[in-house]
Amino acid sequence: MTITLGPFALPAQLLVAFATIILGSAIGNRIAAARGAKAEGSLWLIIAGAALVARVAFVARYWPQYAEELWRLPDLRDGGMEPVAGFVAAIVIGAILAWRRADQRMAIIGAVLAGIFIWIAGNGLLRMATERQVLPAITLTDLDGRAVPLAGFAGKPLVVNLWASWCPPCRREMPALGKAQREASDLNFVFVNQGEDSATVRAYLQAEGLPLRNVVRDPGGALAKGFGTPGLPTTLFFDANGILIDKRMGEVSSATLAEHLVVLRSKR
Repeated sequence: MTITLGPFALPAQLLVAFATIILGSAIGNRIAAARGAKAEGSLWLIIAGAALVARVAFVARYWPQYAEELWRLPDLRDGGMEPVAGFVAAIVIGAILAWRRADQRMAIIGAVLAGIFIWIAGNGLLRMATERQVLPAITLTDLDGRAVPLAGFAGKPLVVNLWASWCPPCRREMPALGKAQREASDLNFVFVNQGEDSATVRAYLQAEGLPLRNVVRDPGGALAKGFGTPGLPTTLFFDANGILIDKRMGEVSSATLAEHLVVLRSKR
């Protein structure tokens, strides 16, 4: 689920993470103030430690991908966190600080418990609010002008990437998607160009040396409109029955793509 705020499109789960930090900290600070103490420094230490551990755990899990793209290590724009590791770290750091700082103990405990509750409740509400979507009965065209029904790719888990050659993040993520297509014989990948003509698409693929299969055109952007996609790139993940199980707004790295493919394969 994506929430659009003016010109910005943000993953709803990112907003849940912000709510977890902001509301959890607010609750902790209120408890501390009621007891005549200050706990803001301790709470930010817990947040920083949890974020660091969550990031390190994610990088360790997908190190083979990061080893090929070391420049992405400090880049958090594509996500790249292990929430469970982060919450474990928050509990451990919180427990140590609560033990050492008795005047802040209740504030720390309250903030950590509130954060865990807000995260679980927020993600639960997102799952309940997410509308069930299926692979649409839409016909696209290949680069030779032949009709290509999107439903023809059902039967295997399917990755549908919406892109355009003028889009810088689309261009940056394309090598990772192309490599995944070559290596994942158990999945179908379809690259749906938005609004460009065949000559432009061919010229781009040739110039970049991208031997992609299943490159099709969506001249009117019908697929993007149907899935409420306000910007590019967007990657849609469907199970073998054509049910949308995952959606990624924005650029994916090799690591975050691998994470999405793990989820996709688990739904077979």
